[in-house]
Amino acid sequence: MHGTASNYVIEPLSIPAIPVVGTDKLFPVHRVYCVGRNYAAHAVEMGHDPNKEPPFFFQKNPDNLDTSGAFPYPSASSDVHHEIEMVVALKSGGTDIPVEKALDCVYGYGVGLDMTRRDLQGKAKDMGRPWEVGKAFEASGPCTALVPASTIGHPIQGEIWLDVNGTRRQTGDLNQMIWKVPEMISYLSGLFTLMPGDIIMSGTPSGVAAVNRGDVLKGHVDGVGDIEVRVV
Repeated sequence: MHGTASNYVIEPLSIPAIPVVGTDKLFPVHRVYCVGRNYAAHAVEMGHDPNKEPPFFFQKNPDNLDTSGAFPYPSASSDVHHEIEMVVALKSGGTDIPVEKALDCVYGYGVGLDMTRRDLQGKAKDMGRPWEVGKAFEASGPCTALVPASTIGHPIQGEIWLDVNGTRRQTGDLNQMIWKVPEMISYLSGLFTLMPGDIIMSGTPSGVAAVNRGDVLKGHVDGVGDIEVRVV
């Protein structure tokens, strides 16, 4: 059910949105899907065998995405990790989308960070509970403005890396993704009805580690852009 502005019992919150490079337009965010352990080396460093797993996904909340350039260190955690990722923004969706048609759904790409309260995530894993407490907290998805695919095409290879205070922490290549963007979209569409405005965070290479207040995080995805975030 959808209401109109006049019949909500409280004033609705504004729609979460991401800027688009080179314009004054905004991309409205519907849902945020994150693919887990999508680079083999990261799966190994987290104690898993990447050859034995189908893709799996968790969600962040749309308003967890943040383009301010500041990441407020969250409460209730003393072990917060960075995870650099390519962001995929969908302009259309559907169910059971064929792999060969999946890229037709993509509006554009960005650079993002899946900030993770690793200690709380670890406790949730140990207890067999969902991950939201470790993943879907305020400002946990720093990201850049989006670059339309009509401008850059669809990146399938190129460096992805993250520096913390000038020291390289994470490095990889987009071609190392176990599940490529078309496969992610197709697989997700078998589980959910994908919609215009959906965001997919496509996974992180190895080298994830803790951040501290005052750290400066600089990340890059070839052909897409750069992100800089200060932990405050």
